[in-house]
Amino acid sequence: MKNIIIWKLIARSLEQKVPVMLLYVLESKGSSPGRQGFFMAVTANGDRRGSIGGGIMEHKFVEMAGEKLKEHGTGDKKDTSIRKQIHDKSAAKDQSGMICSGEQTILLYKVKEEDRQPILALISSLEENKNGTLILSPGSIQFSKAVPLKDVDYTFHTEDNWLYKEKTGSKNQLFIIGGGHCSLAFSKLMRSMDFYIRVYDERNELKTMVENDAAHELHFISDYSALKELIPPGNNHYVVIMTFGYRTDDIALRALLDKDFKYIGMLGSQHKTEKLFADYRKERIAEERLQLIHTPVGLAIKSQTPEEIAVSIAAEIIKVKNQHL
Repeated sequence: MKNIIIWKLIARSLEQKVPVMLLYVLESKGSSPGRQGFFMAVTANGDRRGSIGGGIMEHKFVEMAGEKLKEHGTGDKKDTSIRKQIHDKSAAKDQSGMICSGEQTILLYKVKEEDRQPILALISSLEENKNGTLILSPGSIQFSKAVPLKDVDYTFHTEDNWLYKEKTGSKNQLFIIGGGHCSLAFSKLMRSMDFYIRVYDERNELKTMVENDAAHELHFISDYSALKELIPPGNNHYVVIMTFGYRTDDIALRALLDKDFKYIGMLGSQHKTEKLFADYRKERIAEERLQLIHTPVGLAIKSQTPEEIAVSIAAEIIKVKNQHL
C-alpha cells in the first residue's frame, strides 16, 4: 500500500526531530485532479512523498508548506490552515492556476510530537492489512481501530471547527476464483490499487498459486461450492471467476448467484456464456440475477495474453467502482 510510505516518512521525521507538514485533500468536487483522500508529506529538509493532485497547484502548496515549516510556532491553530482551490482561471478568488474545472479543499497541518503514537498505530494497522479510522481535526491526528461504516465523513463549520474521518486500509475487497496464469497477472495488476486480494483454487500445489506473491491471501479449497460460505456479499466486494473449465466455472457461479456484490464477472468465451445462461434460464434462475454478471469479463479490447486480459478486467472494474464519482 503506497500510503504507508507517506506515513512512515512522517513518523521518521518526528523521530529525527525534522519538522514535517501534512497536506491532505479533505474534499473535492467536479474534475479536480486531487481527489478526496489524496495526501502528501513535506519535510523541512526537502523530502516529500505522495500527491494532492500535481501540477502548478501542488508546486504552490509544497512551497507554502516549506514556508510554514520555517515558522516557529507552539502547535496551535497557526500551524493548521485550510485552503480552497478552484481550478478555473475565471474564479473571483482561490484560483489554483489550473483549468481542469472542479475544486478541492486542502489541509496544511504541521505534524506535532503528540501525533506520533497515533501515526505509529496507523502504520501498524496498515502493515497488518487491517482497517481502521484516521481522524483529522484542527489540533490533532488520531487513529482508531474501529472500522467506520462510511469510507469518508467530512463536516466543516469553521476553520477551527471541522472533522474529517476516513476508513484506512484497503477499501475494496477482490475475490479471484481460480489461480491460473490470468489470475496471477490480474493479482499483480490489482495489487497496485486499493484492493485486498484473495485467490481461491481447488488444485493443491498449483505453480501459479504458489508463485502468487501479489495476493494478500491464497486459499486452497476442496470444492468451489464452498465459496457460498467463504465469500460474503458486500457493496465494496468484487468477484472475478476464472477457473480452468466450464464445469468449475458453473459450480463457482452457482455458489455466488444469490449474493449481491459491487461487481461479479466470469472469464470465458461468448459461446460458453450463452450455453451456461441457457441452462440457468431452463432452471428458472431469475433473469435479473444473470444480468448482473459481467461476461465475457473485461472491456472488449481484443486482449490475448494473461497480462492483456488482466488490463481489460481491471479497466471494467475501475469503471464500475468509479461510476458515481
